[in-house]
Amino acid sequence: MPDYPDSSRRNFLKKSSVLGVAAVAGKVVESSAATMPPLPSNPVTEKTMPTRNLGRTGYRVGIFSLGGQASIEKPNNESVAVPIVERALDHGVNYIDTAAMYGGEERWSQRYIGQVMKRRRGQAYLASKSHDRSRDGSLKLLDQSLKLLNTDHLDAWQLHHIDSQDDVDRIFAKGGAIEAFQQAREEKMVRFLGVTGHRDPDLLMQCLERFPFDQILMALNAADKHHLSFQEKLLPLAVEKQIGIIGMKIPARGRILANWKPDPQHQGGFEGSAQGPGTLAMKEALYYVLSQPVSTVIIGCDTIAQLEENVQFARDFTPLSERQLAALSEKAQPVARQALFFRRWV
Repeated sequence: MPDYPDSSRRNFLKKSSVLGVAAVAGKVVESSAATMPPLPSNPVTEKTMPTRNLGRTGYRVGIFSLGGQASIEKPNNESVAVPIVERALDHGVNYIDTAAMYGGEERWSQRYIGQVMKRRRGQAYLASKSHDRSRDGSLKLLDQSLKLLNTDHLDAWQLHHIDSQDDVDRIFAKGGAIEAFQQAREEKMVRFLGVTGHRDPDLLMQCLERFPFDQILMALNAADKHHLSFQEKLLPLAVEKQIGIIGMKIPARGRILANWKPDPQHQGGFEGSAQGPGTLAMKEALYYVLSQPVSTVIIGCDTIAQLEENVQFARDFTPLSERQLAALSEKAQPVARQALFFRRWV
């Protein structure tokens, strides 16, 4: 796959200013000037894990996908991060998630993944995100993301971390990020559009009602039903709209797991606080979410061993019964606060 052509980038940014109210209304504008390449295809996915439809996109995604955090967003960690991405593809992972804000200003996550995409772009459905709420700011982030990821298009571009009503209002206002998203799809710089969030299901439901997104990335784990549940209304709405559903925060950065050891240096903020270990095994945490109507789950990995364990769990997966799911939810209840640290609590 060739590097992103500079001339196309310049033309794209120039054309972005012409988008008007039609984008806010969610109308799809077809473009005949460019065509998208075929959907990615990893030749070993079907042999290594079950696959599911990614909503109405036409893509069959492995049930375990690679998140762009953990080791993949750490500074100067190329010798660890790049082999994790390589090995993920070797093991049949065919969906990779990253974001413009992963890895700070240097955007380490996109840099590491981009090293692999330069050679293996056609094997992975590549999803990234914009945390900017404006049209112009989002276009700049997309331009930089494509360069760092060594590609001329994303398979999915997503509104990152919808956190407040102000976020929603700014995104859908005149000059808001949704205009950039619509224009990017029209110009074939991105294939599908998505929205992501951890904090409040009502905010994401508003987004799904205001725009025909193709996919949603939502925080789901076994503690979900104990506070601002995404399973109660948001998940059924996404199913009703037939969009791709990607689960995240399955182990809650480790805080739902019985082998979690609190680190005094990583307490509070978006890292979340944990006074003690969680209550679940990783297999239990993963199978709880995979037993929901999700297309796939993304999990960041610190080591190749973690990656391979998750691939093995995916290979062996069978859905849990309602009784088993209820038992795991009850088991997670005592650590719900730390397992849902990303939710709105005040």
